[in-house]
Amino acid sequence: MHGSPAGMALLDTELRYLYVNPSLERLNGIPAAAHLGKVITEVLPDVDIRTDVLKEVLADGRPRQVVSGGHTWAESPEGKRHWQAAYHRLEEDGVVRGLVGLIMEIGTTRRQQEEVERTRSYLALLDTASARIGTTLDMDVTCQELADFVVPALADAATVDVFPSDVGHEVRRPPAGVLRMRRAALATSPVLEVDAERFGGPGDYLDYQPDAAVARCLSSNRPVVENFLGEEEMSRSISTPDRGAAYRSVGLHSVVTVPLAVRGRPVGVLGLLRGGDSPAFTEAADVVVARELARRAAVDLDHARRYAHEHTIAKELQRSLLSRPAVPHPHVQVASRYRPSDEGALVGGDWFDVIPLRDGRHLKAMGDVMGHGVEAAVAMSHYRSILRAVAEDDMEPHRILERLGEAVVRSGVDRAATCLLAVVDRFRRTCRLASAGHLPPVFLDPGAPRGHVVRMSVGPPLGSGFDGYVTTEVPCGPGTVLFMYTDGLVERRGEDIDVSVARLESLSMPASGRLEDLLDQALDRFAEDAEDDIAVLATRVREGVAFGSQG
Repeated sequence: MHGSPAGMALLDTELRYLYVNPSLERLNGIPAAAHLGKVITEVLPDVDIRTDVLKEVLADGRPRQVVSGGHTWAESPEGKRHWQAAYHRLEEDGVVRGLVGLIMEIGTTRRQQEEVERTRSYLALLDTASARIGTTLDMDVTCQELADFVVPALADAATVDVFPSDVGHEVRRPPAGVLRMRRAALATSPVLEVDAERFGGPGDYLDYQPDAAVARCLSSNRPVVENFLGEEEMSRSISTPDRGAAYRSVGLHSVVTVPLAVRGRPVGVLGLLRGGDSPAFTEAADVVVARELARRAAVDLDHARRYAHEHTIAKELQRSLLSRPAVPHPHVQVASRYRPSDEGALVGGDWFDVIPLRDGRHLKAMGDVMGHGVEAAVAMSHYRSILRAVAEDDMEPHRILERLGEAVVRSGVDRAATCLLAVVDRFRRTCRLASAGHLPPVFLDPGAPRGHVVRMSVGPPLGSGFDGYVTTEVPCGPGTVLFMYTDGLVERRGEDIDVSVARLESLSMPASGRLEDLLDQALDRFAEDAEDDIAVLATRVREGVAFGSQG
């Protein structure tokens, strides 16, 4: 506003001046300080201001244009002068705060009129930015929203480059002194769309020399404007000769590089490009608006970056911990799956394990730590490690849960967890179960047309400081499949959990007899509308035959 060629004023709800820009000072012929706190008619008694129209804008929020005539304090050889003004209502959290007025003297040059229209369009642009940028916590989506938003309103093409992530897949090291950025987004107008790929598409890594615009922008944390780039300037600013050829082929002549920074810490850069007949970027309006858009978008990008950082760490941690369980004995078959709720959600604390015991027995565990993210994944690793430390060969499942709960409290883990334990004894053909707030398992007996859910006693979650666990024994002969799962598989909003669990009784062994196919069937049938992470585990005992981990 301060640099706009159009006169601009902020008025409160009583139509008193709150702010006047330099252009309006010149139009009115008095300094800004002489306006503040006064109503328009006090400042300009000889101008026929339509205050009734301004009050209508305050009342209904519909912008209006007003033509006024008269004399201001500015000297003018033309005598009576005329102005055209556009007024828009200002709101904050639904509360009307006042008006913004854009005033231009009628009869100004066409160039000034175009500047006024551009200023008005930029105000509208800023007004809608928050609704269209940062709609998700996906960093690349947010970057693309920013690039799409500024094309073609502010530029013929836009790029968003961000620093490569320091977690996840490894990125090759750049040469010494070279700045490497990842292109997160690209948007072009239809005129430039043919050459869009040559600009460097999303996912590409770009190297910039120390004197390139991107490097200078990040080091100074200020916009860098390059108009009518010559061959030397263009070669310095671009990352590869191919992209330089692409820029020249569309007649690129003006570039603004704007920092994306939060609390002084850079996140990336927004690049705005114009070519052909488009005007060069101006410091007064274009750069001011671009910087304001970048400032707002950087907050969303920082949130998304931190979210992505935590998501990646949690996912890597959980992937390492949820590797396929080792086969405890040659006669035991094991299959497992883990499925996050969706690509944008933080991973949760679902976990499972299979632990060998003496005399051909083995312990199976399925658990779910409360919450999501790195903390949940770390807590999950603690539960899994503590279980392996406290489980003893001759201990009943309910006693293992008691010792696990006590050890968790002593360890300082502050997240509760559900847990289902099952000790399978192939010689006695039994399965002994105990639950700490976890959902019951499903048994699929050989030849049975469908599975059945075991009815068993359920104690409080681990880490709650309470106990009261009970061991339940059920028959489990050779070939019987024990199917364990976390609540993400069955829990649905608005549905009773008992109804959800009962659906699992429709499970049956696939014709192949493979445990892997059983898990695929369960996920295909029950996981489509899942709102939480899902872990599933299926095991089976075969007599007299050594099997691997594939079912």
